Amino acid sequence: MAQMFTPPLHRQRHQFVIDFVKRNKPKKVVDLGCSECSLLKKLRFHREIDLLVGVDIDGTKVKKKMHGLAPISTDYLQPSYNQLRIELYQGSVTQKDACLRGFDLVTSIELIEHLTLADVERFSEVVFGYMTPVAVIVSTPNSEFNPLLPGLAGFRHRDHKFEWTRAEFRSWALKVCLEFGYEVEFTGVGQAPSGQQERVGFCSQIGVFRRLGGRDGCNMLLCDDAEDVSPYVLLYSVNYPSLRDHNILRRVLVSEVLFWAEKLKRRWMEEKTGAHRLCQTEGGGEECLSERHVEMKEKQTVCEAGMRNLVEQRGKGVSEDQEEEDEVFGTNGQRQEDCCTLHRCVSVPLDVLWSCCPKVSSLSGSLSNLRRLLMDDPEVKLSQDGTAVLVNYQEQDLEEKEDPDELEDSGYAEAGQCSHTTEQGEDWEANV
Repeated sequence: MAQMFTPPLHRQRHQFVIDFVKRNKPKKVVDLGCSECSLLKKLRFHREIDLLVGVDIDGTKVKKKMHGLAPISTDYLQPSYNQLRIELYQGSVTQKDACLRGFDLVTSIELIEHLTLADVERFSEVVFGYMTPVAVIVSTPNSEFNPLLPGLAGFRHRDHKFEWTRAEFRSWALKVCLEFGYEVEFTGVGQAPSGQQERVGFCSQIGVFRRLGGRDGCNMLLCDDAEDVSPYVLLYSVNYPSLRDHNILRRVLVSEVLFWAEKLKRRWMEEKTGAHRLCQTEGGGEECLSERHVEMKEKQTVCEAGMRNLVEQRGKGVSEDQEEEDEVFGTNGQRQEDCCTLHRCVSVPLDVLWSCCPKVSSLSGSLSNLRRLLMDDPEVKLSQDGTAVLVNYQEQDLEEKEDPDELEDSGYAEAGQCSHTTEQGEDWEANV
């Protein structure tokens, strides 16, 4: 069967939720009827979300895919400033559970048509009366569109208990608003063929509910007297790495400091040995600029000014009796024996690192905080007065074939019981 919608209808519904999240930036989101967690897997990349929860009555389906929500390697290599916790529960949307109260957004995507009409009433009470979220997105099939669906006879899925017309969906939604203090906007996804949109509407109709009064509009009597019940079973939970964790922040900061200290040392050494050349490729050919041109260009940057200050750091990290030996390098002093194991060292001032690497300054917050965070780290060797990082002077560094002008980034970068399950198992949509 030829695909009727581009992109497929289930992706359009998920994209509708994602677009809503981008605009409204909810901190706490729960997907009711999460099934195999396909929507949650997309939402986890929107890191304005702090808590992402999925609920489904079919625990087997959840368990089948839940480990796909675990952090991946880049989440550890490039941790976000924001915190993200993901929780998955087995439970019925017709039951109240205290863990689902106080959310900014609740999504119910192609779920309510799997409930009996009596359970729809309980669903309304649980979601709008007990959970009282700031916003709710409900999508459900529009039965008026069904005659346009090729090969469809009856409901779109064998487990559907009903499929509403636009008028029936509107009637239920307005009743919910009147009873629980919400307003609703009607829309949908899945456009009808040209000239028929007005007559049949969207293939999937959507109601976007917003609580009157927004975040402050919760009925305080309802909130205070709400039942503290917990019938749901926690199946999975995970915390994503975050820079708010002191240990993770320190690890990333140390990595940045060591990376940039080594880069600055190499560039300074190459300039001092006359090996530094800046080449530009233009029109398929190379033009090597003179050292004087390079020097003039470098004087225009804060980073290069800081590099020249390496020479001016007389004795920083070196005991006073060594000051006359070399302006930057220490040789046989006890401090250098301890820190550099008899190797000569290049002293890279912390304020130079601060100027050259915005990520170092943003991660640490202040120069004094940078010094404090580095002070006791075994990977970092600081000067005696704690104002500079000591980097081993090794001649073999000059033999490495790297473009010294490429002060590249280190990699750190700035989400009968019914099935109560979403659209993943729909018979008709599996083919279109």
